[in-house]
Amino acid sequence: MGYVHDTHMSQYIPPTLFHPVTGTFTWVAGDVAGTIAMNRAAANETSVITIPIMLPSNSIALKGAKLTSIEVDYQNKVGEADSFTWTLNKVTRGIEGAVASVAAVTKTDTIAAADSHAVDEHKQVITLTTPAWIDNDEYYLLEISIVAGAGGGTQKFLGAVANYTLRL
Repeated sequence: MGYVHDTHMSQYIPPTLFHPVTGTFTWVAGDVAGTIAMNRAAANETSVITIPIMLPSNSIALKGAKLTSIEVDYQNKVGEADSFTWTLNKVTRGIEGAVASVAAVTKTDTIAAADSHAVDEHKQVITLTTPAWIDNDEYYLLEISIVAGAGGGTQKFLGAVANYTLRL
């Protein structure tokens, strides 16, 4: 039996796993042949998209996956949104009779807030300030809040990639 300690693991998260709230969202072909995307239709409203970060966890400390960063590929297609806000949450599962608790994770974004909503293709990289081993009683959700504004704007989300260390 071997031992695995790989510091360069990645997990693709397709847009079909994203959870959109408020707005009109459809799954469409991407702009590049053979790709898929989640499209947000233009509307003057605030939309929220939650991305589950699907990585292996472990009940033993320092084993399983250590989440280091998350990359999200998206396009602002028509009309610039007012703002994008990126929040990474750690959800600790509740025990019998108790509800789950949610805590924001300290992180940095590669694209500044002022630039993340410009009409263009983007890759936002969310880097955890302190990479975290994922315990089996918790999980991570990346939330994107889009304030579309009067122009409404449209966006296409192409997918996400979670980067992590795997230790088994």
